[in-house]
Amino acid sequence: MHPCRLDHLDITWFENINLEKYTTIKLGQVGNLVEVRSIEALKLQIQKVYEVGYKIRLVGWGANQVLHKTENIVFLKLDFPFDKKYLAEYRELYELPASVGLNQLTATAIRHGLRGWEVFTGIPASLGGAICMNAGTSLGEIGELVESVEILTKNGEVERRKLFSKDFSYRKNNFLKTDEIILSASLRHQGQDPALAKKIKDYLQYRKNTQPLGTKNCGSVFKNLDNFKAGQTIDSLGLKGIGSKELKVSLKHANFIENSGNATSADFVELTDFIKEEIERCTGQKFELEVKIY
Repeated sequence: MHPCRLDHLDITWFENINLEKYTTIKLGQVGNLVEVRSIEALKLQIQKVYEVGYKIRLVGWGANQVLHKTENIVFLKLDFPFDKKYLAEYRELYELPASVGLNQLTATAIRHGLRGWEVFTGIPASLGGAICMNAGTSLGEIGELVESVEILTKNGEVERRKLFSKDFSYRKNNFLKTDEIILSASLRHQGQDPALAKKIKDYLQYRKNTQPLGTKNCGSVFKNLDNFKAGQTIDSLGLKGIGSKELKVSLKHANFIENSGNATSADFVELTDFIKEEIERCTGQKFELEVKIY
């Protein structure tokens, strides 16, 4: 039995499984994963993990994530209970668990015309994961909408933190400390807009036309620089389609990498390292990964 394993009604363990279904790019990798369905169970589980010297890596919807190193790591997936009926009513402020999907919130934005919520249109993520990386689109970033978050600290204490603009920057948060976990969030909006449904529909069509949404990928691989767009830079260097039969740079959008076969996380690391080196060699620019490699 795994040294971190706990028998609890709200905990389900998966030992030495293929983790590919837990990320959107579906790269092969074997590891240990635990699903937790309550805060009390989460407290007990992380205490056990730290007691035996293991580390925790959160897996939301697995977008913008590659699960690479698995030794002495427990991958954690939150699945807190949530009554979807809560979203049926218009509210000034929405109190939401970290595990709720952005797709549900987009449907709510369309239903009530919640201005501002269009910024996360089409992002396949949990709310907690989106806040953690300040996910966004060309329409804006989710950090603009977060009033406060409930955090589980490494010491097992629950804290509520009010957030401000300084707590977010491009594709990152500035408020989470090491090993802290977002449990829930209070999300505001900017009033109602009857035209919001069309705006979201039009943006979804734009994404469908310009990005490989139907393939196994992890979303944008590299962060943009102020004067250099990652996709345009990779395209200008003739790197579209580079890689292998299993894993290659998308022909539709050069800042996406597609897994079309039995690629592994090691293949992904090798390909992204090569792209970074080529960009720096040819342009002198150093691009950071947007995707998190754990």
